[in-house]
Amino acid sequence: MKTLVLVEHDNTEVKDATLAAVTAASKLGEVHLLVAGADCAGVADAAAKIAGVGKVHLADDAAYKDMLAENIAPLAAKLMADHDAFVAPATTTGKNIAPRVAALLDVMQISEVMSVEGDKTFTRPIYAGNAIATVESTEDKLVLTVRGTAFDKAEAEGGSGTVETVETTGNAGTSEFVSRELAKSERPELTSASVVVSGGRALKDAETFEEYITPLADKLGAAIGASRAAVDAGYVPNDYQVGQTGKIVAPEAYFAIGISGAIQHLAGMKDSKTIIAINKDEDAPIFQVADIGLVADLFKAVPELTEKL
Repeated sequence: MKTLVLVEHDNTEVKDATLAAVTAASKLGEVHLLVAGADCAGVADAAAKIAGVGKVHLADDAAYKDMLAENIAPLAAKLMADHDAFVAPATTTGKNIAPRVAALLDVMQISEVMSVEGDKTFTRPIYAGNAIATVESTEDKLVLTVRGTAFDKAEAEGGSGTVETVETTGNAGTSEFVSRELAKSERPELTSASVVVSGGRALKDAETFEEYITPLADKLGAAIGASRAAVDAGYVPNDYQVGQTGKIVAPEAYFAIGISGAIQHLAGMKDSKTIIAINKDEDAPIFQVADIGLVADLFKAVPELTEKL
């Protein structure tokens, strides 16, 4: 079985999410990568070095510069004539492109794959992650998005794949890139950080969130996350949201501060290696998944913890 994996990149370097997708794809058979971008030959060369990769399909065209799904999906669908499965990371970009590829191929997509049980058998979460379903596809072509936290990252070095330039499909003309606003930070990226400090609605407002969460994150060299309630209340930007409708994380240590633990939030962080919860409500659902729980007023406990680190 030949699998085509979508490479996420910024025309300069390969994003970490791709490495987990390569690991998932390797369980299906031969792994080929699709690098679509503008002036991205360097990305293709780096992708070819990923362990387990046999071939990299390079599509270099200005139409792919910003990875617009409307332009990349027809290209991926065209390449699927010689592949059996299309795999994309379950990120914002992957979730945007994969459904369009599935539609063009007229097949059903399997989303958020957590394990590969056979050539066409997979597990995926349902009911906000409270249950895991085993599903089997009957399609001739597979289209999958894979949850990065469920698979180890492939080694970025050590591979010896070949780079092959493919004919591009150009600009579909149905969408146009206008602008991108990125929150720049020296902190680790939320989805790849080894330590995450998250705050909830109990932090009252943006100033209090900054006052209590940021110093602790600085001491730990951690990324900052938040519950949806905190994001909706305007404490922090949407980029910080962890949960079913936010980002899925699985760090070595996850600090849940002032977060009650709604199932939508747990869906985004319960795979963390160690979960530390601080909440004054001893019956908060977060304590059911926490490895270490402290029933205390966060406004007293967090400064003390920060001071002792």
